[in-house]
Amino acid sequence: MFDKRCRTDVERGLRPVGSSLGKVGITANQLTAVGIVISLFAALAVAQGHPLLGALLLGLSAVPDVLDGAVAKASGTSSPRGAFFDSVSDRVSDTMVLGGVAWYLASTHGAHAALLPFAVLGASNLVSYERARAEALGFTARGGLMERAERMLLLGAGLAFSALLVPALWLMLVLTLVTAGHRFVMVWRQASAPRRRPVSDRLKGRWRGWRPGEGFQPRSRRETRTRWSERERTRPPRQPRPPRG
Repeated sequence: MFDKRCRTDVERGLRPVGSSLGKVGITANQLTAVGIVISLFAALAVAQGHPLLGALLLGLSAVPDVLDGAVAKASGTSSPRGAFFDSVSDRVSDTMVLGGVAWYLASTHGAHAALLPFAVLGASNLVSYERARAEALGFTARGGLMERAERMLLLGAGLAFSALLVPALWLMLVLTLVTAGHRFVMVWRQASAPRRRPVSDRLKGRWRGWRPGEGFQPRSRRETRTRWSERERTRPPRQPRPPRG
């Protein structure tokens, strides 16, 4: 939801900040790496029984995650390599943070409660995979009630108020599964719609199916030249045109 409605406005507002950071010499990849490190400290803080500190570090990790795109666009260094690094870093950060939450719940609520963050992680990875696979096939699979930004906000609220952590995780799981189903239906409808092939592909298919008829014999270059010479010799001379006017 945030990615579809607000990301463009946020990136436009952060463009001056990204330009300033780029002039200082800070690159987008450096900011992405800083976000991974902060997420690691957030996971360790939660696992050690400090959920409030983990919530603060989780919110702090969102700052470089938002600024790396602004720096890349302002400095003109946007590239598929940077986009790939950013996507992988998001999955790594989510895995570490939810792993820390699972450790914390195993210590305070028992082993069964630790399975809930891993269920959220599996559902969120499914949502991300659906988008990546759809875009690789030429379709669109954006939007939904629970994208990464909404998941991090809800998880941060659950960590800040530890009594609400387990209900927040259940809500994340349900809404993430709803988002996965929504994206599946979206891509399924796009893939089921008839798609016209380009004219070049249709012509290729037409010529590819052509086969010479029975008795067809290809002529050599010498034979073609001989036939053309005989045709020129047997052709009657051209009559001069009458003068005009």
